[in-house]
Amino acid sequence: MYPNLQRPVANPSPPSTNYRWVVCGLLFLATTINYIDRQVIGLLKPTLEKEFNWTELDYANIVMAFAASYAIGYFIFGNIIDKIGSKVGYTVSVVVWSIAAILHAAVKSTFGFGVVRSLLGVSEAGNFPAAVKAVAEWFPKKERALATGIFNSGTSIGAVVAPVMVPWIMGLYGWKEAFLITGALGFIWLICWWLFYEVPSKHKKISKEEFNYIHHDPEPVVADDNTSLSWGVLIKLKQTWVFIIGKVLTDPVWWFFLFWLPSYFSTTFSLDLKKPSLQLMVVYGATTVGSIAGGYLSSFLIKKGWVALRARKTALLVAAFAVTPIILARYASDVWTAVLIISIAAAAHQAWSSNIFTIVSDIVPKKAVSSVVGVGGMAGSIGSTFFPLLVGWLLDYYKALGNIGAGYNILFIICGLTYLVAWGIIHLLTKNMRSV
Repeated sequence: MYPNLQRPVANPSPPSTNYRWVVCGLLFLATTINYIDRQVIGLLKPTLEKEFNWTELDYANIVMAFAASYAIGYFIFGNIIDKIGSKVGYTVSVVVWSIAAILHAAVKSTFGFGVVRSLLGVSEAGNFPAAVKAVAEWFPKKERALATGIFNSGTSIGAVVAPVMVPWIMGLYGWKEAFLITGALGFIWLICWWLFYEVPSKHKKISKEEFNYIHHDPEPVVADDNTSLSWGVLIKLKQTWVFIIGKVLTDPVWWFFLFWLPSYFSTTFSLDLKKPSLQLMVVYGATTVGSIAGGYLSSFLIKKGWVALRARKTALLVAAFAVTPIILARYASDVWTAVLIISIAAAAHQAWSSNIFTIVSDIVPKKAVSSVVGVGGMAGSIGSTFFPLLVGWLLDYYKALGNIGAGYNILFIICGLTYLVAWGIIHLLTKNMRSV
């Protein structure tokens, strides 16, 4: 059995130094910038639709290009980061995605947007394999879900900042400048990354007590530390499939929230996306709470003596039930009722995300964490590649009938049931789980 599937061993008291939380802050900022850069196009969609004469299917194809490339990027970065380390791997990812974000300003056609979105997708995929690996290196098990929840809340903060920042920039300068300015943020972050980050064994600012605190947990191991955990080996393991299922079924829902919620509020409640949107800020602000609360819940249960895997699965189940009320969004008669319902579901997704990422470091060796995140992330991105086709087709079909709201209602039903299905499969996979 994995050591972490047994009762936790006695833990030392937290050390006086807490440099690991500085690292968590860096991961949070990177994730925030990552999501600002990808969210820009969703907020500029009404403007770009007029500029380039897009249909809903045109936009869906652009989103699909990003998602397909994101899947490829997970394949590339998941394996590479385990080889070259989180510091250099993260750097490569941020440099390329920042360049790609800036290049959006030079695009002159729908096809061009597809090309630069593809480059953005490939490079942005490095964020989570690098961040999850850094958390596994810097945090003990009882703090990993909370740390993951905090850095993962950057996805929410990015989605909150973007609806304020992007319309403001566009109003002052134009849509091209919105891409230029947000794309430049990654280069500012890189300076901080190289000044303050290193793995614990090489870092000069970490105390011996904090180092020992980070590494006191028994870790999942393989018989020989030199054993290669290749993609071919990982794909055969139940441990890998736990993460694959958790991502492939739920990632498309989150991408729907990111890329279509602005348009949903615009078409259903006549929200003006050329101005900062309080409604979108509330929705994405709620996801920040969900991300941190979801991570806190499983960390709290572990501190109370729960087995790590049981604590993660309980938090996942709570999140799955919390998403289901989004089915009722169809009955919302005003924008704030819709905001409340969707906010709960979006927050629950982020609680799910915090725990599904953390579960990887609980059940696989550290040296394979990025690779497993890469495999599962790629699967989630493949699902997210095809889901926009359904979204685009449904919305175009019902728009032609003069009832685009019916298309959104169908999509909300799909979103509401997906997480319970995913949890049921994960529960079956983790029964009687054995070591690698």
